Amino acid sequence: MKCRSNCGMCCIAPSIIQAIPGMPQGKKAGEMCVNMDPEDFSCGIWGQENYPAFCHSFQPEEAFCGHSQDEAEQILTLMEAETHPEFGRT
Repeated sequence: MKCRSNCGMCCIAPSIIQAIPGMPQGKKAGEMCVNMDPEDFSCGIWGQENYPAFCHSFQPEEAFCGHSQDEAEQILTLMEAETHPEFGRT
């Protein structure tokens, strides 16, 4: 599967606990990565030397991405909640 343009949910929905460029503490689930262009959801550091290994290892698959950005958000948010139970608690 090719990465869906104008989606970016893999860069928003999951938490990232390791440091990434511009976010030394990582990022919280549901928070947009600072390296993402909010207009077209593209990664500003994709393919560069400082592109994180975590991001590089995430490959688009229907099981994660669904058939739309909305489906990807639902799937990845559910996966985040299942793997990090504290996500969503207030």
